Amino acid sequence: MNGWNPLRHHSIHTHIAIAFSCLILCTTALLSYSTYKLSSDAVTHNSLEYTSQLIEQVKVNIQTYISNMESIAALAMRSNDLQRYLKQNEPAFVKLLMKKQVSQYFNSIVTSRDDISSILFISDRGDEIVSNREHADFNSIAQIKEQDWYKKVIGTDQAYISSSHVQRIFRDEYRWVVSISRELPATDDTIGGVLLVDLNYKLINNLCKQIELGKRGYVFIVDPTGDLVYHPQQQLVYSQLKSEQLDKVLQTWNGSMTLGEGSDKKIYTVDTTSFGWKIVSVTYPDELVGNKRQIQYTSALWGILCLIAALAISIVLSYALTKPLKKLEMNMKLAERGDFDIRVEIDNTNEIGKLARTFNIMISKIKELMNQVVEEQEMKRVSELKALQAQIQPHFLYNTLDSIIWMAEMGKMEEVVDMTSALSKLLRSTISKGDELIPISVELEHIHNYLTIQKMRYRKKFTYSIDVDEDIGNCQILKLVLQPIVENAIYHGMKHKPEAGHIRITGKRVDDDIELQVIDDGIGMDSEQAGTLLERKVASKSGNGVGVVNVDHRIKLNFGGAYGLRFESELEEGMIVTLRIPLLRLEDEA
Repeated sequence: MNGWNPLRHHSIHTHIAIAFSCLILCTTALLSYSTYKLSSDAVTHNSLEYTSQLIEQVKVNIQTYISNMESIAALAMRSNDLQRYLKQNEPAFVKLLMKKQVSQYFNSIVTSRDDISSILFISDRGDEIVSNREHADFNSIAQIKEQDWYKKVIGTDQAYISSSHVQRIFRDEYRWVVSISRELPATDDTIGGVLLVDLNYKLINNLCKQIELGKRGYVFIVDPTGDLVYHPQQQLVYSQLKSEQLDKVLQTWNGSMTLGEGSDKKIYTVDTTSFGWKIVSVTYPDELVGNKRQIQYTSALWGILCLIAALAISIVLSYALTKPLKKLEMNMKLAERGDFDIRVEIDNTNEIGKLARTFNIMISKIKELMNQVVEEQEMKRVSELKALQAQIQPHFLYNTLDSIIWMAEMGKMEEVVDMTSALSKLLRSTISKGDELIPISVELEHIHNYLTIQKMRYRKKFTYSIDVDEDIGNCQILKLVLQPIVENAIYHGMKHKPEAGHIRITGKRVDDDIELQVIDDGIGMDSEQAGTLLERKVASKSGNGVGVVNVDHRIKLNFGGAYGLRFESELEEGMIVTLRIPLLRLEDEA
C-alpha cells in the first residue's frame, strides 16, 4: 500500500513548479545560513585574535612591571647601608645611624616611583623594622608576621608575589597593594629578616580598566591559588553576588573556551604570566557580531526575492515542458482503452519528440511483444524448475569424495564401496532426464542413498529410519522435494546438537491426499520462528540449492494452493516438516 502523497493527483506542471521552488528555497536557505555562519565565525575569530593580542600586551606590561619591582627589591637587598645595618656587633649609635640611612635610601626609591607604595625590612628577631617612613607608626609585630607575604617567604630563596590585599603594616592605614617579599637569611655575623616592597594597586587597576571588550566585556587577573588579583566587580565576587569559572580558568594555561548557556554564555581567553598570574578576558559572543540581525534580515530578503523569481520562471518553464506531454497523455489514454492504431504527431526532435517516436513504435509492436513475453515467461518458469531439479551443491560432492579418499587411506574398503555405491545412485537419480513426477518409492530410494552418505560423513551424529506405508509407494511425487527438507534437518538440526540425533521419515494416506513427514529431534526453533519459514524470500543455504521455499512453491504450482509444506517446532525439541500432496497413482497419470 503506497503512503499518502499530497501531490499524487496534481499535474506534472505543478510538480515541476513546486520542485523548482523547493530547490531554490533550500539552496537559498543553505547559502544564507552559510554566509551568516561564515561571517559570524570570521568576526568572532578576528575579535578573539584582537582580544588575545590585548591580553598578551597586558601580560607583557604586568610581567615587566613585576620584574622591575623584583629588580628594585634585589637592589635594596644589596645596598651597603642595609648590609651594614644587619651587622650584629655594631655599636648602638652606629646601628641607629645605619637605620636612618636605610630609611632614607628606601624613601628615595619610593619617592622616585609612583608605582611603589612602601618598602620595609623586618628582622627575624621581631623587634626591628626599617621603613621608607622614618617615623612611621606600625601595628604590632605579631600582627605583621601573620600576613601571607611574611609567612610564605620564610625558608625559601625565591621572591613571593602576593595577590591584591589590604596592607595592615601602618596603624590606621589600609591600602590595596600587591606585595613582593623576599627573605634575607641570617649569617654568622649578620641578622636575617624579610624585605617587603608594596606595589601600588592603582597601576594594575588603571592598566586593566583601559581594556575595552564590548559593552559588557572585561578583564580580570587571578593568582595560581585562585585568589583574585584584580576584578572590576571584585566586591560582588567576594560577596558571591557574581561568580566566575575560576576552577576551569586555573586548569587552562593559554587559550580560549566558551562556558555558560544562553545570555550567560561567555568566552574566556586566558594567558598565563611567567610567575603564575592568569590574565583573563571575558567577552560575550552576542556582542562579537554586532550586525547579526542585519545579516539575517539581508539574507532573508534576498532569499525571498530569489524564491519569487524562481517561482515565476518555474511556472513558465513547466508550462512549456508539459504542453507536448499532455498531448502525448491523451494518445496514451486511447491506447489504454485498446486502440493500438493511433499515432502521435512528432513536432520536434528533443527528448519529448523521441518519447513520442518511441511510443509510436511501442504501439505498433505491443501485441506481438505481449504474446512473446507470455510465451517466454512460461518457458523461463519451466526452465528454472528443470534447472532447480538438476542442481547439486558442488561442496557436497567435494566433501563426499574427500570422505571416500580418507576412508580409502584408512583401509576401510567396505565403507568406501558403500559410500561410492550410494553416491553413484544419488548422482544417477539427480542428473537423470525424465518426467518431473516419479514414484514415491524412487524418491525414497534417493533419500536413502543421500542419508547413507551423510551418515557416513557425520559419524555418530545421527541415525535415521524410513517408515512409509507400502500402499503409497507407487503414488506420484515431484522429483527432489524430500532432499532439501532432509538437508535442513541435518545442517540445522543435527549438526549443532551435542549428542547424536535421529531423523525419521514417515508417509501415509490421509483421505484423498498423501502426507510425508520428516521428523528430527535436533535443536529446533521456537514456534513463532517456524511459522515464518515460508515467508522468507531466500532459499536454504544448505542442501542442493533448491531450498524449502522453492519446494513449497513447486508443490503449489503443480498441485494448487491447498498443498505444500507445514512446519512444527519447539526450541530444543526438534522439528516436524509435513509435506502434503494429492493422491496420484501411476495409472491415474494423464
